[in-house]
Amino acid sequence: MTCRSLEGTQSWRVQVIVEAQVEPCHGPVPSIIWRWDPETDILSGSFKPEGRAAGLTGTLELADNEGSIAVVDVSSGVVRGLDIVIWPPVITVPDLKPPSPTRQGRVVLPSRASQPGVASLEFDTSLSVSVNADESIFHLRIGARRHTEPIRVADHLMIELDQRRRLAGFWLERVPPFTP
Repeated sequence: MTCRSLEGTQSWRVQVIVEAQVEPCHGPVPSIIWRWDPETDILSGSFKPEGRAAGLTGTLELADNEGSIAVVDVSSGVVRGLDIVIWPPVITVPDLKPPSPTRQGRVVLPSRASQPGVASLEFDTSLSVSVNADESIFHLRIGARRHTEPIRVADHLMIELDQRRRLAGFWLERVPPFTP
């Protein structure tokens, strides 16, 4: 995975892996509502996580060679939303069901020293999307298929982390039908 930070016209590229930590959730998980933008086909959802952490406030842009883009919204280091902006090919898996979450919590991106004013990071990776027959469940996979742990972060969103605690995917549930 390659990373590029955006700050004005300056950018840099280094080899980076998006690592994450899971912190326990005290009480019920927040609610998320998925919304379609009928003019752009962008699917968006965000929620307000409990508590505060230290870290990036801005976005992680995940992009692949095919031009697909997913944007992860981060506030004080805590993942708090997702936008699928430019779709990779979508594969329908009629009986697609999300896994049972192993736990609930919030996904925190560890704070690292960065350039002042950097509010957006771009990562080159591969993206794929599977949906169930009625397109109410979406699985956005980051990179290759691998063993993952699903973490419930909101009532209709799970984040997958791989065995090395890297972002590996997202399960979006109760997505409303797209109506142009």
